[in-house]
Amino acid sequence: MADIRSFVLVRHLRAESSSHVLLYKRGSLVKSGRGLAFWFFPMTASIAEVPVDDRELPLAMRARSSDFQDVTVQGVLTYRVIDPAALAEHVDFSIDTQRGVHLEQPLEKIALHVAQLAQQHASEWIGRTPLREVLREGPATVRERVHAALASDEGIAQMGLGVASVRISSIAPTPDLERALEAPMRERIQQEADEAAFARRALAVEKERAIQENELQNQIELARREEQLISQRGANGKRQATEEAEAKRIASDAEAARLRTSSDAQAASIRAVDGAKVEMERERMAIQKEVPPAVLAALAARELATKLQRIDHLHVGADALGPMLTELATAGTRALEAKNQAR
Repeated sequence: MADIRSFVLVRHLRAESSSHVLLYKRGSLVKSGRGLAFWFFPMTASIAEVPVDDRELPLAMRARSSDFQDVTVQGVLTYRVIDPAALAEHVDFSIDTQRGVHLEQPLEKIALHVAQLAQQHASEWIGRTPLREVLREGPATVRERVHAALASDEGIAQMGLGVASVRISSIAPTPDLERALEAPMRERIQQEADEAAFARRALAVEKERAIQENELQNQIELARREEQLISQRGANGKRQATEEAEAKRIASDAEAARLRTSSDAQAASIRAVDGAKVEMERERMAIQKEVPPAVLAALAARELATKLQRIDHLHVGADALGPMLTELATAGTRALEAKNQAR
C-alpha cells in the first residue's frame, strides 16, 4: 500500500519497491515504475498501484475421474505480474488518492481467475484418466499439465501475468473410497507381515533344528572320541600288560638262567666236593685196610672220645680186650726185635 501525505493542495506519494505505480493525468499515463515517490494534484491525477512481487495462491478443488470417482486436489500456485501496465488495463488497480488503498479488490479477482483456470486444466486431465492412474501419477502429472497450460494460456499472457510454479501436495479420494482402496493393500501388507512372521518362525525352527543337529553331531563326535579314548586306553593297557608280562618273562628267564647257572655251579661244586670226599674216603679205606685192627680200634676209641662229652661207665669185654692185648704184645715184640737188629 502506498504512503500518501497531504500538503494543502498537493499530496505526496511514496510506493514500496514491490509495487509498480502508474500515474495518469487527464487519461494519459505520465509516470510508471516501481517504488516511485512524487507529488500530485488529487483533482487531476488518477493512480494505480500494481503489486509485482510473487503471489502464492492456495488450490483446493474437487474433480471426477473417468470411472466416476471423486478426488480432492490440494496444492499451491505461485504467479507474478509480468506487465503491470497491461494488467492495470484489464483489472482495476486504482487507489484512493487520500488513503492509498485500492478502490476495488483486484488481487482477489486475479486469484479467482487463475484458480479457475488451474482447476479447469486439472479437471480436464483427471476426467480422462482412471482413478488408480490418477492416484498413482496424479501429483506430478497434474502439476506439469497445469503449469504448461497456464504458461501457454493467451489470456494469462495478455493480462500481463506469468506462472512461476505449481505445487500439488496431494490428490486424495473420498474417505470411503480411500478405505476401500486401502483394504486390498492392507490385506496384502497383513499377508506379507504374516508370511514374514511365518518365515521368521520357519527360520527360527530351522535354526533350532540346526542347533540341535549341531549338538547331536557334537555328542556323536564326543562319543566317538570317547570310544577312541577308551579303545586307546585299552590298547595302552593291553600293550602295557604285554610289555610288563614280557618284562616279567624276561626277568623270569634271566632269573631261571641265573638259578640254573648257580645250580650248575653249586652242583659242580658239590660234585667236586663229593668226589674229593669219596676220594678221601677211598684213600682212607685203603689206608685202613693196611692198619692193624688194634690201631683201628684205638682210632675209633679216640674218635668216639671226641664225640662224647662225658663217660660215666666204660665196659670193655674180653672179646674186645683180648685181641687188643694180643696185638699190643705182638707189636711190642716186633719193636724189640727191630731194635735189637739195629744194634
